[in-house]
Order: sequence, then C-alpha cells, then structure tokens
Amino acid sequence: MNGRIHMKNMVFYGHHGDIPEERVLGQRFIIDLVLTLDMAEAAKTDQLGATIDYVRVYDVCRQLLEKERVNLLETVASHLADRILAESARVTKVEITVKKPSVPLRGAIDYVAVELSKERENGVPGAGK
Repeated sequence: MNGRIHMKNMVFYGHHGDIPEERVLGQRFIIDLVLTLDMAEAAKTDQLGATIDYVRVYDVCRQLLEKERVNLLETVASHLADRILAESARVTKVEITVKKPSVPLRGAIDYVAVELSKERENGVPGAGK
C-alpha cells in the first residue's frame, strides 16, 4: 500500500547563492517534500519504526540548509533528496521543492523555486530519475 507523506513550508535560514552577499548575509529558504513509501506495515502496526520519522527528516533538511553552503538551488534540492533516500530505506521516492523568496532581481517576484524528484532503484538511493 503505497502512500505519500507531505512536509510543507519548512522554513530555514541559510547562506546559499551565487552572489557573495547572499552567502554572507543569508536568507530564508522554504522546503516542500513529498515522500513516497509503503505504508502497509505502519497502518497495521501503528509503530513509528514502520514508517519515517518526520523529526529526523526535518533535521536532515535543517542540517543542509543551515550548516552548509552551496551556490545553486538545484544543488540544495539534489543533496536533500539524496540524503533523505540514504537516511530511510522505506522511502522509495522524494519529490522536493526549494523556494527562495528573496531573489536579488531588479523587479518584483514572489520567489524562485526548483523542483526535482529522485527515486530509489534496485535498492540504490538516487539511482532513479
């Protein structure tokens, strides 16, 4: 019984970006995740060990967003997807959106976002699409 767990609007403050000011001053990043996994055992046993621990997934996101620095949103999204797949063998697919609300443009914009998905293939995290 496959299902999807949504974690929406996780907000972190990080120092990512290609422009030096972004890396020095930092800014907010908003993460949305959709995690696909088999939920049959969790539904049957009602045990956390049979599913994913949301707290741990949140901590994985926080570690990358707040403690590390990269230039591109694409890199943030790819690294997060890889780490979540590596962290939990139960997750078969990660869909991720990384939003950057404070974009240094000469005009108005709500945010820029990168979306990607990665799947576990033959037991190997990130080997899929």
